[in-house]
Amino acid sequence: MHQENCTALLAFILLAFPTQPELEVLLFLGISLVYAIITTGNVLIMLAIWGDRHLHTPMYFFLGTLSLVELCYTAVVVPQMLITCLQERKFITFMRCSTQMFFFIGLGSADCFLLAVMAYDRYVAICQPLLYTLVMTQKLCIQLVAASLLIGFLISLMLVGLVFHLPFCGGHGIEHFFCDVPPVLQLTTNKTRLDEVGVFLSGILAIAVPFILICTSYLFITVTVLQIHSADGRQKTLSTCTSHLSVVALQYGCCSFMYLRPSSSFSPKQDQILSMVYTLGTPLLNPIIYTLRNREVKAALRKVIGNHIFRRKSVCH
Repeated sequence: MHQENCTALLAFILLAFPTQPELEVLLFLGISLVYAIITTGNVLIMLAIWGDRHLHTPMYFFLGTLSLVELCYTAVVVPQMLITCLQERKFITFMRCSTQMFFFIGLGSADCFLLAVMAYDRYVAICQPLLYTLVMTQKLCIQLVAASLLIGFLISLMLVGLVFHLPFCGGHGIEHFFCDVPPVLQLTTNKTRLDEVGVFLSGILAIAVPFILICTSYLFITVTVLQIHSADGRQKTLSTCTSHLSVVALQYGCCSFMYLRPSSSFSPKQDQILSMVYTLGTPLLNPIIYTLRNREVKAALRKVIGNHIFRRKSVCH
């Protein structure tokens, strides 16, 4: 009963936000600018893919879905961060914290599995090109996206359940900008070895499993590319994978360091910086990487922006 009272009355204080008004304003403006760029970039990619029928292929379907997931992923955290930044008391309720963590982890896990799905798409396109249209059907693409989301949210449900079934009588100050697993887990009391193993296994399922699938796909891709005699042919084939590999390296580098480690190695300041990288940096860089390295997406974007400008001029006249 004592543990239930501790949890029911709990509201967390977010300690990572600066207390000086000038720094608060700078943080608010900086996050707002990055969030605006993230939103604009991902929306433009989705519009470009939706508006250009030449991009109605499995690869771009997955890219558009990835942009949508990352748009939702940042929307779960960033608006609340901006609101909290303007508040005098930097607190978040227990229910809002658990809800934020559920969607943050669920969408983040789905993002990892979508990257694995995109690697599989590249494997089929490069290693089995004659069977590509037969294998990567519209039905299969939708099923793969649905499976990524379902697995992501099942992992999140399990992880959030493991974290929030523990009592929080040990403190209520989170050394973070939002409700992420490592800083919240530091506040729990009566943790058992089984609880820590459960949290670690959740991280394995969400990060290591899709990463192994990605590595397996690229192992077969590498073998196939090495069998191409022409240097231009090898370069052209690999060019279709460079954007995806860049995003994978950025995503898994941050997530692995953050989640695949014992809770005893938690470092508040270091994790706060790292959280900004994978919460704002990765969704910011992904549209840039895919746009700069992809001629078809750049052409579609120019068409979308050109059509929008043309319509505005027509309305004005």
